[in-house]
Amino acid sequence: MIISVSFICSDLLLVLGSRAYYVMVECGNQEHRTKVSSGKHEKVCWNEKFSFELPSSDWKNITHIKFRIMEIKFLSNESVGAILIHLGGIISEGYERGFIEVRPAPYNVVLEEDDTYKGEIKIGFKFFTKEEIVQMEAREFIADVKQERKLIYGKVMNLWRNVWLKLLCLFGHKTFSSGQKQQ
Repeated sequence: MIISVSFICSDLLLVLGSRAYYVMVECGNQEHRTKVSSGKHEKVCWNEKFSFELPSSDWKNITHIKFRIMEIKFLSNESVGAILIHLGGIISEGYERGFIEVRPAPYNVVLEEDDTYKGEIKIGFKFFTKEEIVQMEAREFIADVKQERKLIYGKVMNLWRNVWLKLLCLFGHKTFSSGQKQQ
């Protein structure tokens, strides 16, 4: 089972300016860190994707994914806010279907201490099983090969048909004109 997470942009309140931010993403016992933000003023952008590959024995124990937005300071990094997204429905439905996608949507960023609203961040998810990936790739490859053969076969047949039509027209025109001369 694989959960793919994609970031787009964030609108953070009261912590804007030329400061630098990054996001820590935790799912189960795995953790990823984004690059330092590229935005200034109102929008902070990361445009990154992460994949969490989880064995089927672990997916039942995973209840949420946590995002912590961190500000880079001179001596230490400070938490600006966090997002906790519950994955129960996404994981169970994705496991049944083999694939599910949640398009990027805004999620509220809040302080962990007192749940004060600090802005929002857009996050998207894709959930799929490894078996589904292999089957989808195999189907696409087979479809491409068959389609290519059909196109070549059709072109060859059209070429021969056009040659025969021209020969028949030319032969028919000569016999018609020679028949008129004899009368």
